[in-house]
Amino acid sequence: MAFLFRKSAAVRELEEILSELQSNLENNYKDAAQAALAKLIRRTEELRGSLKEKEYRRFSVLCTEYSVKMTGYHH
Repeated sequence: MAFLFRKSAAVRELEEILSELQSNLENNYKDAAQAALAKLIRRTEELRGSLKEKEYRRFSVLCTEYSVKMTGYHH
């Protein structure tokens, strides 16, 4: 049963970037948060072929939500 819960390397990478983004937002590191969001968007697209469709949709929606949330988010 444990094998059902293993995440692919692509999902782990995207979750690490997402964690970095969230941490930067929590700590009000605006430039770092913007950079993490750009990286998340870029890597989500680059890893699309390595992700299941459901995983891709999840990260794509998160990218969109954070993009909207961070509109005008600068110094």
